[in-house]
Amino acid sequence: MERATALVIHGTDFSETSRIVTLWTKELGKVRALAKGGRRLKSNFDVALDLLTVCGIVLLRKSSGSLDLLTEARVEERFPALRQDLSALYAAYYVAELLGDWTQDYDPHPILFDEALATLRNLGQPGVITGPCLAHFELVLLRELGYGPALDYCADCDEELPGQGLAFSAAGGGVVCPKCQPKQREKRVLNEATWQALLKLQKPGDAWREVHDSQLRGEVRQLLNHYVTYQLGRRPRLLPYLGS
Repeated sequence: MERATALVIHGTDFSETSRIVTLWTKELGKVRALAKGGRRLKSNFDVALDLLTVCGIVLLRKSSGSLDLLTEARVEERFPALRQDLSALYAAYYVAELLGDWTQDYDPHPILFDEALATLRNLGQPGVITGPCLAHFELVLLRELGYGPALDYCADCDEELPGQGLAFSAAGGGVVCPKCQPKQREKRVLNEATWQALLKLQKPGDAWREVHDSQLRGEVRQLLNHYVTYQLGRRPRLLPYLGS
């Protein structure tokens, strides 16, 4: 038996009475479990298996290749503000998609778990712009999983960036300086203001709240869409629904 705090990131019906759920947990990482009776109106799980619900779970670990057995789930936190803001709701679904697609089973990242919950708590709140909040989470996820783009040094030569004449290359792994750009077949011009916005968005804490300009937000969104798609090898399903 394992106890953990979990965020429900996916669920599908398994039978008339049971569900298969994918949970992102702080203690165990991503787990896939069978919830017997999870579709019944009155069950041990109640509404704890709803998407984007934080719950305390008890899990029976199975052998390799088998689904774990979820024996208990109790709601600990929900995010009602998401239901009042469609852009925030899509962003929250995107957070769940990233956690499901980018992570391996039983590979815990407590920092990423905490950041996911902080993002879900912020999305939809008064004064919070969805785009920068989501972009900050994306950069945290990429860094934690080893895919973070080089933003404060040249991705090719590792030297300090001059601030002007920069480009961003998804294939090259981040920002590249003028002298290294000829080596990159895939690149796009990166102006200084967008570069500075990216540096703020990757910082710990609330520096992402300082990115207000709508044009900058749009440029950051396009750049991250391209980078995430390149690194993942396919376009995430929720990308068309994200705003800046």
